[in-house]
Amino acid sequence: MTDLLHGSADPLALAPEDRDWVERTRNSLDTEARIAQLFVLSSREDSAAETAELLAVRPGGIHRFPTGDLDAALTQTRIALESSEVPPIITGDIEGGAISYQFTTPVPNQLGLAACDDLALTEAVAAVIARESVALGYNWSFAPVVDLNRAFRSAIVGTRSFGADADRVLSHARAYVRTLQQHGIAATAKHWPGDGIDDRDQHLVTSVNPLGPIEWEQSFGRIFRTLIDDGVMTIMSAHIALPGFVRSLLPDAGREAFAPASVSHLLNQRLLRDQLGFRGLIVSDATVMGGLTSWMDRAEAVPAVIQNGCDVFLFSRDPASDMALMLKGVREGRLSETRLDEAVTRMLSLKARLGLHRRSPSERVRPTDEVRAMLQTDTATGVATRAAGEGLTLVKDTAALLPLDLGRHRRVVILADPGWSFVSGAPPRSFEPLEQELRARGFEVRAFDADAPPTRDDTDLLIYAVGQEATPSLGQIHLDFSKLHGGSRKAMMQFNREIPTLLVSFGQPYYLYDAPNMETYVNAYCSLAINQRELVKRLVGEAPFTGRSPVDPFCGQEQLRW
Repeated sequence: MTDLLHGSADPLALAPEDRDWVERTRNSLDTEARIAQLFVLSSREDSAAETAELLAVRPGGIHRFPTGDLDAALTQTRIALESSEVPPIITGDIEGGAISYQFTTPVPNQLGLAACDDLALTEAVAAVIARESVALGYNWSFAPVVDLNRAFRSAIVGTRSFGADADRVLSHARAYVRTLQQHGIAATAKHWPGDGIDDRDQHLVTSVNPLGPIEWEQSFGRIFRTLIDDGVMTIMSAHIALPGFVRSLLPDAGREAFAPASVSHLLNQRLLRDQLGFRGLIVSDATVMGGLTSWMDRAEAVPAVIQNGCDVFLFSRDPASDMALMLKGVREGRLSETRLDEAVTRMLSLKARLGLHRRSPSERVRPTDEVRAMLQTDTATGVATRAAGEGLTLVKDTAALLPLDLGRHRRVVILADPGWSFVSGAPPRSFEPLEQELRARGFEVRAFDADAPPTRDDTDLLIYAVGQEATPSLGQIHLDFSKLHGGSRKAMMQFNREIPTLLVSFGQPYYLYDAPNMETYVNAYCSLAINQRELVKRLVGEAPFTGRSPVDPFCGQEQLRW
């Protein structure tokens, strides 16, 4: 295990022998190979054909999305390590909740974790993630999310952040970063320069952080500055504009005030490096996202990402073509040799700081049986279950519906919308654990029938179970009554004045905005089976609700409180 915490100065500082490896390796690479080192490409299939296609362009790293086959995942990771002259770095979006492997310990998403309001528990969950990630061969996690969840319609920040309050976000992020890096996983603070004020999704458009310099410094600036001082190794530069800062330097910036950070010299160099003092590695957010592709032509954007301050180019729909565009940018002077070498040096320094050049493939990925024994241990499951339960938040119960009991609530109808996840290989979504736990306690549970809606004569309790967590490309999250009730006309039916009704969100925490007259509402934050099981314990009074909301679930609207 390698402790990667430095304190403040340089999170990529190396011993002399490691610096020598970086310099020798960099100097041995031709221009095309140096360019390839800047690319982290994505893997979704864990297939031999996909791995061969990725390795053909000799990328600096491979990003592994979750799949359901542990042996296949480990096998393809080993092949990538064994087949590469320069050791590749293995990255992942390891955030918990919907972004989980099916064979790892299921842990709550960041919002559910923040609702526990227990930094020791955040550290314990981060340690579970780190240990299992190391076992799976990961070296670099694109987490934590340090955005501020203030735009309640945001479908991309929502459940992925530690909440709306900068102090709470910072305290949990510090614990999370510290724990990951103590276990040998490079952490990433994202999304620079800060998301969650604009309710749009940078996967679809160039979104905007509208804060002026003073307010930005007091919130996002303080968060990033503190994490930099703590020694966070990497920061992800997103397709998010910060016009307030740009105009403080260039009052007549015009359109350029809204340039995404991923291609903004002012945001990456002047603000992040010069003013905040960051000396670690800057990775772009995924370059296939609409926030970049809608801003700039691809031939211009590819070299611009590196020239304007990012050290790593994340993802590509056509790696060979993008690498050719990067080379063309070098030959035409749009990407300087100096900047290219600087970025390559940082990428190799990150690898050296992680010790990748000193570890054999067999040391980086152990035999499958050994790895399996390190996943979903009793200790890890206990930590995850505790976090799932303690974060559950009773937002309101003005009807005094809870606790449920068989005398009043035996016949239960569930209206379910499990939601979906953009991430390939994410765990399957259903509310079967909720139903099983209720039935085990004697409740009679049936699914909502749009052609035979429940009445007070045949139903004692109506439960809306909605499971949409934050996910890319969704646009907005709202309570979709047309989908829930089986049609646009049926969407206008409301049952809560006739039948005792419970609304449970296993995702987005703001559904009261769409159902202000629901009198009993719970935020469970994610629909993992452990969340559902722990929820039923609290619904029937076997355990108390202890979660403290990290956001304003009433959306600033008094109407929602009643």
